This record gives sequence, structure tokens and C-alpha cells, in this order.
Amino acid sequence: MTRALARAVSDVRSILLDLDSPCWIVADADGIGATSDPAAVVGARVLSAVAPLPPTQLGDSLFRKFHGVRYCYAAGAMANGIASPDMVIALARAGYLASYGAAGVVPTRIDAALTTIRQALGDIPFACNLIHSPTEPALEKAIVDACLRHGVTCIEASAFMNLSPELVRYRVGGLTLGSDGRVHPRHRVIAKVSRAEVAELFLRPAPAAMVRALVEAGEITADQARWAESIPMADDITAEADSGGHTDRRPLTVLLPDLIAQRDRMAREWQGPTEVRIGAAGGIGTPQAVAAAFAMGAAYVVTGSINQSSVEADQSETTKALLASSGVADCTMAPSSDMFELGVQVQVLRRGTMFAARAHRLYEAYREYDGIESIPPERRSDLESSIFGRSLDEVWTGCVDYFTERDPGQLAGAERDPKRKMALIFRWYLGLSSGWSIRGESDRTADYQIWCGPAMGAFNSWVAGTYLAAPTNRHVADIAHNLMFGGAYATRVAALRSFGLRLPAHASHYIPELRQ
Repeated sequence: MTRALARAVSDVRSILLDLDSPCWIVADADGIGATSDPAAVVGARVLSAVAPLPPTQLGDSLFRKFHGVRYCYAAGAMANGIASPDMVIALARAGYLASYGAAGVVPTRIDAALTTIRQALGDIPFACNLIHSPTEPALEKAIVDACLRHGVTCIEASAFMNLSPELVRYRVGGLTLGSDGRVHPRHRVIAKVSRAEVAELFLRPAPAAMVRALVEAGEITADQARWAESIPMADDITAEADSGGHTDRRPLTVLLPDLIAQRDRMAREWQGPTEVRIGAAGGIGTPQAVAAAFAMGAAYVVTGSINQSSVEADQSETTKALLASSGVADCTMAPSSDMFELGVQVQVLRRGTMFAARAHRLYEAYREYDGIESIPPERRSDLESSIFGRSLDEVWTGCVDYFTERDPGQLAGAERDPKRKMALIFRWYLGLSSGWSIRGESDRTADYQIWCGPAMGAFNSWVAGTYLAAPTNRHVADIAHNLMFGGAYATRVAALRSFGLRLPAHASHYIPELRQ
């Protein structure tokens, strides 16, 4: 640019948008202006200045190096394959880390999805989700086995309340001793947690008892068991705040600093946790949220809900339209399918669906009765007509067919325990409701289970009136680019404000742009 100072708001904004160049705000005889030209600063009084800040510099550089990505940004897995192969491929090719949504997907589909991703990406890094399934251990085993077959070197572990043998098998089974004499984790683990006591499990080495059992079973070697004593269970821990799906709805401003402090406290006990990075998830839907997370010390950010409305998400057009019209207050909590008996809840979209209210009715019945035979006839009839759309006997037949293929042990437990049988029947509705949403089944619109957090509404407000307002334009890599570019822009604006400078509103906010 020339030596003349930019004085119009639009010109100031264009200088700030040049993230690869510095920006000076100066005062001279003609007033206040902005420039990225060092020569223009000569003879003027500098009011404030910001250094270059390309989005590739946001976050912890060790995260980028360790995972082989360009940005400290990850797309979390959305279950039932909503985080599809197309989504993983698009983000990975653009330099982001993305996790395939394997939770709730039958093993044959997981195999097919990982085959597709591996063939498309080659050696480009990506991750696969492993969700804690305490009532279905066979599902965890199937996912770990698939990851090992396909050479998946990164797992995103979510919803864990305790460590499981399968997760430990994956982690410890990938330990190797390098030529430098150090233990290297070939199998990487990113743990999503919302509680300090769970984070502690991942900050420590694998439990000795589990490791011994795996050695005895021939799953890992004695050397790997010994090496495991010096390696934490996770390389990265994501502080999952008010997110879609499984969540404790913790405020990010409370949870993230708490986990960082916990990591640092444990680092004084032993040397392992010092290398564990802490990232931020939940509520990440605007550039300001991205900038705030990095300002609080997040090594990386993770998006989830907002990606469901993207072109690459395996969601129906009907559901994407519902998501794109939602606001920050259009979410609520409902019983989860995978941990129904434990009373665990997930955050879902309330707008346009009655799923949450109907799911709560099922959980109330589960707590009140010992089995489906104990349910009064009139109440059973009401559940069949208003929720299931068929008799409970027909639902049970479907459960038998489903678990015969997926996990026959569930049926054996149900035969011994009527309450367990009732839980499987009620989980039929909870499990299929997300599938109805994915497929866009028109006769089940009121039953759609759509995992969603308030970040979706914040994102919609931010992109209103821009090209990203329409779901058909929401390519997942474009979303990531704009959030990271906007996050860097917001960080520069905040730096200027720290000098007491007040920018006009138009210059303070990043507007989404179609980027290459």
C-alpha cells in the first residue's frame, strides 16, 4: 500500500484482514488512521499495533506437528456416521484433523467407511471415534479391531467415565521404543472429557491391572506393558463444555482453565502429563468463541454441532434445514440411547421435534416399572400408539433381529432380567430416532433425535445474510477456514482494544467470505 494512512472504516478493516502483515494505528496531523506499511509510521504517533497472525499460528504448534495438520482445529465425531467419510476427507485434505463418527454404526459399515477414507487420504492424518459403551463391550472391541485393521493411528475417545480394556489395548498396543531411547505412542488418543476426575484417568498411565490382563491374554507384549508405565493414556484432552450429544453442559470459561490447572498440578507429581495438550470444545461456533478459547490457553479447538448442517454431513436435508433455523435457546436434554439405564442424558435440538419429551416419558416408565409386563395396559397402549407406532411385542422382535447380528450377549441378559428387556425395547426408539433424522423419514419428523448444542444457534446468527446462511453452501472446510481466519481477526481486534483503542463495529467483526 502507499504511505497514505487508511482512514475509512472499510480500509481499516481491509488492513486488519491482511493477517500476514502487521497493522499500526497511528495519529498524525490529519487524524487517526491505519497502515501496514512501516514507512507510513515514520513521523506519526503510534497508538497501537498488532503483529501478523495467520490462522496457522493459532493454538499450540506441537498439536500441529504431532498430528501432521496445518491448523489447531479438529472436527469432533458425530455418531451414526453423521461425521461421514466425505466430511473427514474434505477436512483432512484442507489441513484439519477430523474424526469419523463410528459410534452406533455396525461393524461392516465402519469397515467400509475406514476403507473409503484410507483410500482417499493415503497417509494424510485422520481420526476415528471410540465411544464408551459399558453395556455393549463388543461394540468397543469391534471399533478398535477395525481401527487396527485399517491402520488408524488416532482415536477420539468420547463419553468415557472409566477406562476400558479395549481403549487400553489400543493405546498400549501401539507403544514402540525409538532409536532415541524414548517411548513413542504410535496409537494416539484424544480424550473428550467434561469432568476433572475423568481427565485424571487420561493424564495418568494405563491401570496396571488392565495392562497385566492384556499381557496374559497375549494382546500386548511385556515390553509394551513396561513402557506403558511412563506414558499417559492420552496425548490430548478436549475440555467438552456445553456441546451437542453427551455433555455435562459445563461453561467453557470454567472447565478449560480447570483442566489446564489440573494438568499442571499433576505435572509436578510425575513428568508424563506435561506433554498432554488441552483443547476446547462445546460452544465453538463463532470467530469470537475461537479467539476466546485460544486466549484462555486452549491448544486447539473442536467443532461439532455446526458441522451437522454442512454439505458433507450424513444428515437429511430436512434436518439440516431445522439446524440452520435454530437459535441458541433451541436445545434441551434427553435420555441417551447408549447409556439409558445409567440415566445419562444428551443435548438435542428441541425446535421442530418432540423427541426429548417422548424420550423422558420412556425413562420415567423405566424407573417406575420392573418390566414391560408390569406396565398398566392403558399406559402401555399409550406408549405404543404415541411413541413407538407399533406394539411392544413387535419392537422386541426387532430388537432380537438387531442384537443377534450386533451383540447376542444383550439378548441373554434380557432373558434373565425383565427390566433389562424393557430397557432394550425403550432403547429401540432412542436408537432409531437419530436414524430417522439422518434418512429424513417424513412420517417420523416429530421423533427426530438431532444432537445439537447452542453453538449451532450462535453460528446461524453469525452467518445470517452471508453465503453461509444456506445449508447448501456450508461446505465443512469453508466453515473451518472462516472460523479460524475469523478467530485470528478477532484476536487482532482484541489486541488493539487492549491498548484502549475502540474500533467501529463494522471493523470489529469478521464477516464470512468464500475462501480458497
